Amino acid sequence: MPIDAAIVGPTGYTGFHLIDLLLRHPEARPTYLASRRAEPIDLRNEFPALGGRLSDAGALTRPIDAAAIADAADVAFLALPHTASMALAPALLDAGVRVIDLSADYRLQSAELFENVYATPHTDAGNLLSAVYGLPELFRDAPGAPLRGATLVANPGCYPTAAALAIAPLLSHSLTKSQSILINAASGVSGAGRSAKTHLLMSERFGGYGAYGKLGGHRHQPEIAQSLSRVAGHGVSPLFVPHLLPVDVGILETIYLDPVDGDVTEADLVEAYQDAYADEPFVRLVDHLPDIKHVRGTNFVDLHVGLARFGESTKVVAFAAMDNLIKGASGQAVQNMNAVFGLPETCGLI
Repeated sequence: MPIDAAIVGPTGYTGFHLIDLLLRHPEARPTYLASRRAEPIDLRNEFPALGGRLSDAGALTRPIDAAAIADAADVAFLALPHTASMALAPALLDAGVRVIDLSADYRLQSAELFENVYATPHTDAGNLLSAVYGLPELFRDAPGAPLRGATLVANPGCYPTAAALAIAPLLSHSLTKSQSILINAASGVSGAGRSAKTHLLMSERFGGYGAYGKLGGHRHQPEIAQSLSRVAGHGVSPLFVPHLLPVDVGILETIYLDPVDGDVTEADLVEAYQDAYADEPFVRLVDHLPDIKHVRGTNFVDLHVGLARFGESTKVVAFAAMDNLIKGASGQAVQNMNAVFGLPETCGLI
């Protein structure tokens, strides 16, 4: 039997890509599209690319009702704004629906940290503590919190996914120091969502490139630190600075680290990446500098690592490129669904 999937919040970019991926999936299908809008919406009008792919009834959004979702779905993808998921997830979980949350509501491991980062109390601290962090390449078999069979999965942020995958092998193989990690990241404007914002209009962004957010205080920084600390086995506190690209999709991160000593070679770095990701179908280790153009529309992340020498100094420089809406959101959510239900993680994604 196919996996019946509900998408709560189908009118955003991540919602659209979830529908698109599930319609292509051989073992799953979208069965309930739940919107917060008062009136039903025909998603074929909202997203003309879905024309001819959804039935008349299947294209219409329905109310966000936990009981109705439970009757129609085995799993619910929550593509909702931050803080909205924690109001709905408990009822879905109580009704026996598995939940994959694409917001930040269940990513951080403590309610106190969530409140510090998002300036609002967490109202579902019990489920927060039991949520499984869905970064398969690093944590699919985490002791006490495996992805397979999980009831609540926190889908990672786009920037934290790229950063963790690029840095983790260097820390786990003790090739770089865990201090003074600098992450220079850039994303397309779709990372800010589909709602109209004047400063994000392409006519406003075209020809521009700049950093944004509070230096050292971006909300993704604690999530990145959390993943890297799990890998390293001790506290890691990177500096993360995001930038906005005048393109629609894509993330490129350039990351600077200090080698643990002067004996580290490029061959050591490459071997660590190969050891970490040899069996990972969505991680491509490339021998060129990654470009977002090459990962657009895919669930792949392209990684590259090398040594940069300048004067008396040496830095390890790691690169990651991926599609922020696919591997950074909807594609990774489907990958997590596959893992939860014991399907090959590549199912419907390659």
